[in-house]
Amino acid sequence: MNTPAKLGAYALGLAVIFGGALGAGTAVGSTETPPAANGHQAHTPPPPNQTADAHATHAQPAPSQAATAASIPGGLQVSQNGYTLTPETTTITPGEPTDFRFTVTGPDGRPVTGYQTLHDKKLHFIVVSRDLGGFQHLHPEPAGEGVWSVKLTLPEAGAYRAFADFAPEGGTGLTLGADLHAGGAYKPKALPAANRTSTVDGYTVELDGALTPGASSKLTLKVSKDGHPVTDLQPYLGAYGHLVALRAGDLAYLHVHPDGEPGDGKTPSGPEITFYAEVPSRGDYRLFLDFQHEGAVRTAAFTARAGELPTPATTSSPTPTATPTAPASHGDHNH
Repeated sequence: MNTPAKLGAYALGLAVIFGGALGAGTAVGSTETPPAANGHQAHTPPPPNQTADAHATHAQPAPSQAATAASIPGGLQVSQNGYTLTPETTTITPGEPTDFRFTVTGPDGRPVTGYQTLHDKKLHFIVVSRDLGGFQHLHPEPAGEGVWSVKLTLPEAGAYRAFADFAPEGGTGLTLGADLHAGGAYKPKALPAANRTSTVDGYTVELDGALTPGASSKLTLKVSKDGHPVTDLQPYLGAYGHLVALRAGDLAYLHVHPDGEPGDGKTPSGPEITFYAEVPSRGDYRLFLDFQHEGAVRTAAFTARAGELPTPATTSSPTPTATPTAPASHGDHNH
């Protein structure tokens, strides 16, 4: 797999699931509280006609652990909903192929052995450098008793983030993350400047669309080679393209899947691949597109900035005839 200048996927008519995982579709810059967009339950405000007392009852209790977890983007936690990512080692010699092994333990404390097959695989494994300059999309194999094994090479010294993207049998999709380290002198590189065009192995990929925090954003990526549109993209893991988005800074993870799928009678095999992605906040993101052509998978990388939050709809209200009372506080929730 090609290593572009980024990454902290992957394998969308679909809406993207932030932080979640493949089955539901799973990608910061600001520190504001992000909305839930990872396929888990979102916090829903009471209906407008609910009484003030009922609303107050809703707002007062401290949020449950489940509600708190649902608002956290994917990949930021090593443990979520009772599932924990446990690498056998987190230190790897740079430049040397390593048989990297890990387990996912379930709520009962035992290694998980039952996984749903999503996009042709039971588990997707993404490894990125902390400065988002390197990206690998790998597919481990079961090694028995709940252990996963994958050949992993960290090309140079530095800090890395590994993401396990999966859905346990009977459960919802999750993305868990763990830090990895390759010893030696390390100097983080600056995030590549925002770009609309990426070149890889003679291919040119153009990005059209913009990221809007808290709203579904249409992204279209157009693939060409030697100046000619590529109209015979090959299916890779059940799609013509896979997109992973990572937020600069904390590497919050968003896995996006394309609109349509091969063989559905309406989705062309290029040159355009369309995705719908929802990012949780303003800031810079690194996007990685995997696509397959002529039997080889290649990765195009982009830096994109999410702009302003969408303006909420407003409705006019009658002029009050008496001094208005201050509205009841609803905490710091963003709905």
